[in-house]
Amino acid sequence: MTTYEWGRADRIERAAFRALLRVPEAIRRRIDLRPRVIEGHRLDPDTNVGLQILTRLPNKEFDELLVPEARREMALRSWMFAGDPTPVGATRDLTIPGPAGGIPARLYRPLGVERERPLPLLVYFHGGGWVLGDIDTHDPSCRFLCAEAGIAVLNVDYRLAPEHRFPAAVDDAVAAFRWAHAHAADLGVDAGRIAIGGDSAGGNLAAVVAQETKRSGGPMPALQFLGVPVTHLGATTPSRELFARGYFLTKANMDWYEAHYLGAADPSDVRASPLLADDLEGLPPAYVAVAGFDVLRDEGIAYAEKLTAAGVPTTLRVHTDAVHPMLTMLGAPLGQRVLAETAAALKAALA
Repeated sequence: MTTYEWGRADRIERAAFRALLRVPEAIRRRIDLRPRVIEGHRLDPDTNVGLQILTRLPNKEFDELLVPEARREMALRSWMFAGDPTPVGATRDLTIPGPAGGIPARLYRPLGVERERPLPLLVYFHGGGWVLGDIDTHDPSCRFLCAEAGIAVLNVDYRLAPEHRFPAAVDDAVAAFRWAHAHAADLGVDAGRIAIGGDSAGGNLAAVVAQETKRSGGPMPALQFLGVPVTHLGATTPSRELFARGYFLTKANMDWYEAHYLGAADPSDVRASPLLADDLEGLPPAYVAVAGFDVLRDEGIAYAEKLTAAGVPTTLRVHTDAVHPMLTMLGAPLGQRVLAETAAALKAALA
């Protein structure tokens, strides 16, 4: 984790975004003078207005930046769109023994829950293309899921590329889940109700952890939550072309992430592209949430459909008006709605 200082211009931009969202919804919808409708679905009006504003700012894309600069920009966007932090009962920073040293993590427990009562646990892997992001960029989302679902959350800071290429992130993610399962009593959680989940690259890691634990004979997660997941590196899907530019995550971003993550590794390795696994039978139940305006939409849907065909109990939720970072936009009504629905699904599945 790196702590950043935000300048005056950053604070003004954040204040302007918050001021826009304080305008009554009916008026905000009228501001959306040029709605985007693709395949019969209209992009969320707030998001559309925000995208129109962002395109007028002199910001570079992640793939146009050096890695340290891109990490700072990711942290800035997280801070910009996160909203106010959700209160939780307690947080604790800890270190998980990993295959190449300690893995930083943060544990959250909800308000009003006795320490003696074992809780369900979500082991969460953050997004950022295996290159960007950390505990702090995804702290707001983890806090919200903890509070709204009434579960403990373990936010895992796995190793990032290009310093640590594939399969370092996979190895850390598997190690984190196994450690949480082995130390459930110490963490105050129920070993039989430990889910894995994440967004984007984190959704990819969650899917891979489910497959890896099955191959090794367990223990296995009780549930896999796959938010806007990458499931096929180098895919050539219609959504990767249809939403290649202009919807936060771009096709060029994905190419940049995948190149940094894989290096010379084979993109068809199922630990990188879980969609390519031959046998998905016997995997944990899945909740898959995808965004309608997202380059990753089609491969997320394809993985949910392949899980269903293999007999895995799977819920597929397509948020037809949403963009890729829908799970990290708590400062906007869209993000609040998507995360509230996700939290309700986790709560029901882990009850």
